[in-house]
Amino acid sequence: MNVNVLVVDDSATVRQEVRAAIAGTGFNVIEAEDGEEGISQIRSGEITCVVCDVNMPRKNGIQLVQEIKQDPEYADLPILMLTTEGAQELISQARDAGAIGWIIKPFKPDLLAAAVQRLAQLTTECNVPN
Repeated sequence: MNVNVLVVDDSATVRQEVRAAIAGTGFNVIEAEDGEEGISQIRSGEITCVVCDVNMPRKNGIQLVQEIKQDPEYADLPILMLTTEGAQELISQARDAGAIGWIIKPFKPDLLAAAVQRLAQLTTECNVPN
């Protein structure tokens, strides 16, 4: 199975760090600069799972999760939030919207890689289009 991980973050540096962290997994990394571009990538590509920031221009990460989870075609797509935010209210909003997990930056590369591997495994178990 081809595993395509979408990384949605307005920081090019963070996208590069995530790419480096999961480079050894053999997964393909696709990048988006904000929530609007992320939604476009999800709907136009074969995305296996998503790693998404919260604070971004045009459409934030929670809005991305809400919009994607309302679409029956992508409702099972696993989304992990990766952000500097640690407020319980935001974490609850993300979970209520359908995000699977929350990792606070700065992150440990090995832990992020393990989390992405678990997300990819969930996709296989749920038979999400990929």
